[in-house]
Amino acid sequence: MESLLTKVKQNLIINHNEDDSLIQSFITAATAYAEGYQKKLDGFYKDNPMDPITEQAIIMLSSHFYESRDGSTGGFFNDKVDASEQVWIVVNTLLRINRVVII
Repeated sequence: MESLLTKVKQNLIINHNEDDSLIQSFITAATAYAEGYQKKLDGFYKDNPMDPITEQAIIMLSSHFYESRDGSTGGFFNDKVDASEQVWIVVNTLLRINRVVII
């Protein structure tokens, strides 16, 4: 199975290893965000399988963090002011699918 690092690099179309530790830190942050958003314990995805939908959200969010590391919106939509907001809407929608509901 491909690692998240490999999948994020494929999504970003990166063929070098110079930024691997940076990208991995973004994956760690995105995974922590997913766990918090989904109301799961810290480190949940270290010991439990990750649903493909959650994985896609983490890939997208990690890619966004990488492309926006200079404070811009980054990526193909860098001239669109609300592009960053749209990323968060999509990521949160994906993460909501596996969210723990507390009643």
